[in-house]
Amino acid sequence: MRLDYFGPTPEPVGFLLLPRFSMMAFFSAVEPLRIANRISGRPLFDWMLISEDGSPVTASNGMTLLADQSIDQAYSLSSLAVCSGFDPERYLSRALMRWFHRIEAAGGALGGLDTGCFLLAAAGLLEGERVTLHWESLPAFRERFPAIATSDELFELGERRFSCAGGTAAMDMALHAIARRHGQRLAVDVSEQLVHARIRTRHDQQRMTLARRLGTHNRRLIDAVSLMEHHLETPLALTEIARRSGVSLRQLQRLFQDTFGVSPQRRYLALRLARARYLLEETDLDILAVGLACGFASSSSLSRAFRERYGKSPRQVRQ
Repeated sequence: MRLDYFGPTPEPVGFLLLPRFSMMAFFSAVEPLRIANRISGRPLFDWMLISEDGSPVTASNGMTLLADQSIDQAYSLSSLAVCSGFDPERYLSRALMRWFHRIEAAGGALGGLDTGCFLLAAAGLLEGERVTLHWESLPAFRERFPAIATSDELFELGERRFSCAGGTAAMDMALHAIARRHGQRLAVDVSEQLVHARIRTRHDQQRMTLARRLGTHNRRLIDAVSLMEHHLETPLALTEIARRSGVSLRQLQRLFQDTFGVSPQRRYLALRLARARYLLEETDLDILAVGLACGFASSSSLSRAFRERYGKSPRQVRQ
């Protein structure tokens, strides 16, 4: 998945599978390579499945794949894609970190599918790089690694690093790599075989538009919700949200009540608590840090609001 490759074909590409990896992201990345080989009539890519000890690995959907090699056997790789899913750093070991650095020292490109960049960042291999992850995981990554530049693009393709948002974004990244190596015509042919109507650019949005998610085209309401979603760590006053949205506070209250059946206060709080729940379940940030990341001044204020909404304390969810 590196930007350029000038070695012999087939190009060796490794996929490190970690427990609970995203099967969708993995298949979306590997299937374009398989079809490119078939359409071109020659082996352009040679991929191998790798696990830390060579054992089979079970994905988040419960399906298990056999590994071709262990990390002790896999070295000569043009690219290595780290495939992970939920709670990725739980599976990072010293042996894996040493292996990542050996691949890097040998000239291999390293990248992450879905949440794979958590492991590369923890191994100290993303300094000075810009990466992307699944939109749901981006806030947690930014909290965990604030010095690493991130984007909400579909994918990032660099000379020695690559990343994608997971899901079908891996397909678009693979198609761009095929076009770069072997021409746009082959990439288009592969895309048609996948019934993929359009090869998306890296700038395409990960999520559907806010208007579609909310089921409304009311621009002022969309602006208000967008402001809330972008200011979870330091919440804005409702008067400020109303002002920036071009409505009065009373109009804002009425818009939310008529559309969502709740007040803007409740909607805003629900967004912050949903973010808190995700951070509790998928990161090892302490409860105070989670609260601060979601606009709560203390762990006790987070706990009160959290228990009222979910019927459990943050500590219970963490356990």
